[in-house]
Amino acid sequence: MGWTKRELVNAAFSEIGLAEYAFDVQPEQLQDAVRRLNSMIGVWDGRGIRLGWPLPSDPSGGDLDDDSNLPSWAVEAVYLNLAVRIAPGYGKAVAMETKASAMSAFNAVLLNLRPIPQMRPDVMSIPSGAGFRERRRITLHEQPDPINTGSDGELSL
Repeated sequence: MGWTKRELVNAAFSEIGLAEYAFDVQPEQLQDAVRRLNSMIGVWDGRGIRLGWPLPSDPSGGDLDDDSNLPSWAVEAVYLNLAVRIAPGYGKAVAMETKASAMSAFNAVLLNLRPIPQMRPDVMSIPSGAGFRERRRITLHEQPDPINTGSDGELSL
C-alpha cells in the first residue's frame, strides 16, 4: 500500500511548520488541503502528467484515508508542491529550500514520464562487407512515428 491522501497532506503541513504532533490541524483544514491537492493533481493531469491519482467527481475531495496510487518517485513532488500551494493561506512563508526541492522533484517526475525515443541504425553508414576498405561510423537517427492511413497500412516519412 502506498501513501494515503492524509499522509501527503500531513507531510505538506509538516513542511510549512504545522506538524501534526505540535499543532492541532482541524478536519476542515485537512479537507481544504485535500481539495487543493486534487486541484493541483487535476492541473497536472490536464498537462499530461498522469500519476494514477484517483480524481474525485465532486469537490468534497474524497476520503482522506484513500490510497493515493502514486508511484514512489512522485510522492515528494506532490507533497512539496502542495506545501508551496497551501502555505500562504496559513500565513507561512515557504523556505527557499522547499521551493527548490519542490521544483527539483517536479522536474524528476517530468523526466520519469518522458518517453524514451526509439533509435535505429542508419543503414547507409554501415560498411557493406569484408571487402569494404573505407571505415564509416554508425550513426543513430531518431525513428519517426508512422502515420496511420487506415486499413491500407502505414505511411512512413
